[in-house]
Amino acid sequence: MVGKIGRVTGTIAPGKLGEVMVAVRGGTEAFHAYASDADETMATGSRIVIVEYYPPRTVVVARM
Repeated sequence: MVGKIGRVTGTIAPGKLGEVMVAVRGGTEAFHAYASDADETMATGSRIVIVEYYPPRTVVVARM
């Protein structure tokens, strides 16, 4: 999962859980997401890269 590219589908805000869609296993799946920079807000539609993965459905992302 680390290094995969995705798109924000639910705004990620400081201290708030957001949602991203990532292409995996031949399809696209939704994951709960936190920003790698705790003070950053990522709006819907932003492109992201996964920097940490916590199974089964949580990722930490950075803006591209």
